[in-house]
Amino acid sequence: MKDRRVILIVVAVVVIAAIAFFVRKRTSAQQAGAAREQQQAANRQVPVVEATVQKKDVPIFLDGLGTVTALKTVTVRSQVDGRLDKVLFREGQPVHAGDLLAQIDPRPFQNQLKQGEGALARDVAQLKGAKLNLERYRNLAQQKLIAPQQADDQAALVGQLEGAVEVDRATIDAARLNLDYASIRSPADGVTGIRQVDPGNLVHASDANGIVVITQLDPIAVIFSLPQDELPRVMAQLQNGQLPVEAWSRDGAQRLSSGRLELVDNQINSATATMRLKAVVPNPGRLLWPNQFVKARLLLTTRKDALVVPSTVPQRGPEGTFAYVIQQDQTVQPRPIEVEITEGDLAVVARGLAEGEKVVSDGQNQLRAGAKVAARPAGGGQQRPPREGEGPKADTPKRGGR
Repeated sequence: MKDRRVILIVVAVVVIAAIAFFVRKRTSAQQAGAAREQQQAANRQVPVVEATVQKKDVPIFLDGLGTVTALKTVTVRSQVDGRLDKVLFREGQPVHAGDLLAQIDPRPFQNQLKQGEGALARDVAQLKGAKLNLERYRNLAQQKLIAPQQADDQAALVGQLEGAVEVDRATIDAARLNLDYASIRSPADGVTGIRQVDPGNLVHASDANGIVVITQLDPIAVIFSLPQDELPRVMAQLQNGQLPVEAWSRDGAQRLSSGRLELVDNQINSATATMRLKAVVPNPGRLLWPNQFVKARLLLTTRKDALVVPSTVPQRGPEGTFAYVIQQDQTVQPRPIEVEITEGDLAVVARGLAEGEKVVSDGQNQLRAGAKVAARPAGGGQQRPPREGEGPKADTPKRGGR
């Protein structure tokens, strides 16, 4: 019985020793593997995209959502009453100031003109005879052959006839003006809209809709809004001269036109804390249309010889903004920087970097201080080596190319 117990104890000791040996061996293997992984990680090159710190002129824009507005919108109405005989324009036709658009029946106004001319001829003849009689009466009155009152009555008649002649001339001028109004002409350069009245209808000077609406499209106005906090900067730059304004499509993909800032509105919208600005831009291609929404870009100034990097270079960390700088040994080190402004895809750096230095613009999420990198320029591609059994591939021509 005692021998059996001793045997069990010996077996247990051997088992425990074996377990301890295997555990120790496994732990050593794991530690060795971890050390190898750390060594491999230290030697592994992280693929990144590099950029060069450069100096260049950077335009500073202020962007706002704008609405296109016609520079002039004129409702063409008749200034006299009458029947509309002719419409001499096509809907959507470009017209110039003074072009004949429509014709109202001119015969009533021609008759008024003839009546006025006839009345003028009659009154002029009567006035001429009255003046001759007045001269005779005055001579007779001086010779005391007639009473002086008769000469005075003749002078009063001459005055009445002179007044009648002036009235006739005014009537003729009014008839000529109405006859001119019967020919309806364009008051401004622009494009005609939808015709409101068809020929044959009676039109009146009091009609609300008029005959057609003419809209001036070239040049055209863009009204856009900016935060009121930008007012001091805008006004300061306006003191130096006119400010350029670009009109872009609403998604910012296409520039439609460029012009100049015309004015800053004299009031700030208290509900939205924004100010309105008006720009005038040329529109020869009719790419801008009234009530169209556009993105307006006001060129505030141009920063000369600014130190710039791609906007993806600056990174945020617990201690502030930094950038990964590529060293000569192809390792990276984080360096604190100060970004003055970001404009589009460029960031203007105030301090922390020097011209010509290489920085990481893509792939920063895999980096740490001292990590080795395999840097390639932005836009450059990496070709994999051919696998075993593969040969070089022939160039495939692009569609549409030679």
